[in-house]
Amino acid sequence: MIKNNRIHHKPHLFKSFFKSIRQSFATSPLPLSDSSIGPSFSTVSPCEEDHKSLCFSLAESLIKRGLLSSARRVIQRLITQSPTITDEISVVNFAISQGLEPDFSTYSSLICRLVNAGEAFTGVAENLYIDRILRRGLKPDASLLGFMTICYCKLGKLKEENDHFQKLIELNSSSIGRACSELLHEVFAQNRFFDAFDYFVRVNNAGIILPVSSYNKLIAGLSFRGYVDEALHVFDEMLQRGVPSVSHLWKSLVFGFCKMERTEEAEMLSIEMESHGFYIDKVMYTSLINGYCKNKKLKMGMRLFYKMLKTGCQPDAYTYNTLIQGFVNSRLSDKVWDLHKHVIELGFEPDVLTYQIMINKFCKENKVDCALAILNSMYSRYITPNVHCYTPIIPALYKENRVEVDELYQKMLDSGIIPDQVLFFTLLKEYPKGHELHLTFKILSAFIDPSYSCSFGPTNTTNIEYKIEYLLSKIMEKSPHLADMACSIYIIGLCMGGKSDAALHTMVFMMNNLGFQPLISAYNSLIKCFIQEGFVDDAKSLIELMEGMGMVPDSTTYLVMVNEHCKRCDLASVFDVLNQMGDRRMDPSVPIFDSIFGCLGKEKRVLDAHVMFRKMVESGKKPDESLYVRMINVYSKNGQVIEAKRLFNRMIKQGIQPSSRAYTLLISGFIKKNMIGKGFKHLENMFKDGFTPNKKLYTSIINQFLRKGELEFSFRLVSLMEKGQIQCDDITYITLISGISRHLQSYTGKWNDTHSKSLKEREKLYHLLHKKTILPFDNTPTTIFIKTREDLNLFATKLIKRIKDSCFTPNLHLHNSILSGFCRMGKFQEAYEQINMMQKQNVGPNQVTFTILINGHIQVNEMDTAVDLFNKMNLGGLFPDRIMYNVMIKGFCKNKRPFDALCISYTMFKRGFVPSKIAYEYMMISFRGGFLVNEAWIVCQDMIGYGYLPSKYSEKRLSSGYIYYLDAGINVIQYWKMMTDCLKESRIACIHAQMIIYMWRKQQVPSGLLNLRLQFQFLKTNM
Repeated sequence: MIKNNRIHHKPHLFKSFFKSIRQSFATSPLPLSDSSIGPSFSTVSPCEEDHKSLCFSLAESLIKRGLLSSARRVIQRLITQSPTITDEISVVNFAISQGLEPDFSTYSSLICRLVNAGEAFTGVAENLYIDRILRRGLKPDASLLGFMTICYCKLGKLKEENDHFQKLIELNSSSIGRACSELLHEVFAQNRFFDAFDYFVRVNNAGIILPVSSYNKLIAGLSFRGYVDEALHVFDEMLQRGVPSVSHLWKSLVFGFCKMERTEEAEMLSIEMESHGFYIDKVMYTSLINGYCKNKKLKMGMRLFYKMLKTGCQPDAYTYNTLIQGFVNSRLSDKVWDLHKHVIELGFEPDVLTYQIMINKFCKENKVDCALAILNSMYSRYITPNVHCYTPIIPALYKENRVEVDELYQKMLDSGIIPDQVLFFTLLKEYPKGHELHLTFKILSAFIDPSYSCSFGPTNTTNIEYKIEYLLSKIMEKSPHLADMACSIYIIGLCMGGKSDAALHTMVFMMNNLGFQPLISAYNSLIKCFIQEGFVDDAKSLIELMEGMGMVPDSTTYLVMVNEHCKRCDLASVFDVLNQMGDRRMDPSVPIFDSIFGCLGKEKRVLDAHVMFRKMVESGKKPDESLYVRMINVYSKNGQVIEAKRLFNRMIKQGIQPSSRAYTLLISGFIKKNMIGKGFKHLENMFKDGFTPNKKLYTSIINQFLRKGELEFSFRLVSLMEKGQIQCDDITYITLISGISRHLQSYTGKWNDTHSKSLKEREKLYHLLHKKTILPFDNTPTTIFIKTREDLNLFATKLIKRIKDSCFTPNLHLHNSILSGFCRMGKFQEAYEQINMMQKQNVGPNQVTFTILINGHIQVNEMDTAVDLFNKMNLGGLFPDRIMYNVMIKGFCKNKRPFDALCISYTMFKRGFVPSKIAYEYMMISFRGGFLVNEAWIVCQDMIGYGYLPSKYSEKRLSSGYIYYLDAGINVIQYWKMMTDCLKESRIACIHAQMIIYMWRKQQVPSGLLNLRLQFQFLKTNM
């Protein structure tokens, strides 16, 4: 009996040993594995084993002789001298089996040791506590209550933990402070921040004094995790109890408030910290300055900067860069260079990051010469630029066709800097379509031979993929540390070139055969490529592959997915991505929300955008200026300018200074709703805020008046731009051509009439814009004389010629606008000449280009030519978008080919698109016109299933089709179930009710089938 309970050195006996313990304690089944016991088991020497066996024999002998007290002393001595917990448990188990119940202190000591031994023994501690303390009616003391509270905390039994904690503080013993401190430590280690704070409040209210370490852990932990109000409460209670504060607690609070963007409160704490005799170091000053700069309160940031200098605290490069970044984010371009010079005069030396911030700023503002001057000043100050300094400049120079781009790139290579995937990707976005692999070859050549010289201009290189793969093999051989980046660049190049299959093959081959891991940017590019091609499931599988390779999708991955789904207007997939982020406990970033709001606005789902924006704000995420501008744009473009104005005022109340774009969108929205007077007032406010008329403002206003058909006033504004020496850009030219082309087929010889009030407000707007020009007021009106449609065509032709002669930068959107003008005028020869010009300028056509050409041929009833273009586009690797599919459906229906239109709609479904309401209307009418009423009804059912409601005209045509079949004597009872299943839509119910009544009167349907539901729907619809 006793021998079976002895512990041996064999691990396979651990399980049976603990099984005997559980049986003797009569516990619930909580099996302990071998691994859980192993760490607490120490090797027992044979001498100790023999001593233990002899003691067990002695105790048995004393019990048999009736000397129970002596036997109890032997067992107590064995428990006290047990080297391990398992030995102590075996002795207790032996005592219980012999009828000698250990006393309360023995059990209490054993439970405490089990709790401290780790989570593997907490279940045994609980069972021992329940069986040998509670069931025997023993009352636990403060020490045991404290350890059992921690035990339940480790087990995750919150109710028992809370009950024992309440019993513990009710004892009101001076010795429970340490137990409470240990409990707080355990709760906080489980990230239960509010529970830890609640326990602290209860302990504090009970008058229990905690050790200083508990205050330190609570304040620092709560502050770091953003619970600054709770941390401040603990800090105040600590001071009231006379516990002296230390410097790092003040710093934790200040950093916490800065992190939560409550900089004013953080500064007040720093002032109070100084009053307690502590010194504010440069890290704290920099954190406070950064908080003010993030909120665009630059005056407060500069005040702290000068206070920092006055107190003798020397700022470092990080402090300086924080100020520079603040001025850049606030769009105070003229102040950045002044601050840079001022700081140098103070004796501070900027670092590489400083110049990098300034170079990025100037390149974003298209001031490449200023960026080059900054780069040259780095060399003069003996500061070596890194690759991030060259990344914005080289693409900007290439975009402007500057000859310095090759020289600067070679200079970068000569200094020993290798281009990375960010430089490659940034430059690739400006590179001509179809030549992506040439740039890939040039970039990868620098990995092998930095002296390799090759122009950035695209060239026809044969066997380019073979040459790139040869380069990759050389890179893996000579520079294996660069292999991951090189492979990623190649994969990105293939994706940008539309070769997703080759990119996927390369990625799998590199991973499986060569053991290289692509960068996350390569995964993102391939995911983007798959979604663009409509292979959403493949994109999800690629994410699973990422996770299998140990890479976790980051916010950029989800941003790429959301952007591409939004471009496809696939909002269902967008919200699926948001759910995936929620499952990973990732908060969507502001750019993700920005993309979603733009898509919702494009789909005219303004209410959904409004609700999502409100929920985003309620969740604690603060929108920045760009997000406010996005929502103002959504409201303005969808005719809700009053809501846009409300959001504009809210942005100002939040301390965000409106930008020129915010004003422009609001003014444009007022003009769109014929509220020109309010637009005039906001234009005045815009000028009062220091803004001047720019090409974006003019273009936006001109676009609205062109949409209204007021071409004469629009070109007066164009003339005013030229007088103010404001150069038209590509967007302005696109707006002009698109505005005129919109009226080429609908012009009747008369401009839209404008009533006298709008005319006066319009002239006030013109005079206010004219007031800001350099030239004096010119009373000579700018007029255009157009009386017929031919005059308008001639005017459009002259405008296109003028744009071509202005040596504009090759721009795909501008080419598409010119192409649209030619197609609307029916000049297809000039349109195809424009296509040839695009190819000469290395501007590849996109889906919009083909859509314009296809729609143009459809308008002149050349459907076969449109089909040839559609097939040619597919063969060229361009995949149709939703708009092109809808145009093809419309074309087939116009040419009385409804089954071809239906086939196109099925192809849309396979690619993840749904036909538009107008496309469904065209198919219904086309089938009805061919007396194919059954097919028309099937299309109608699909239409309702996707949330579209047919127009009254379509309802009438469809209803008349059924009546035609009834008059022909055809039995239509088979349609009964199909029709009654769709009575959910009220207007459709009207059609069904009329047809059922008609059939009932013809005695083709029993009168009993005319049920009350049908009558109710019919009466409700006709009320």
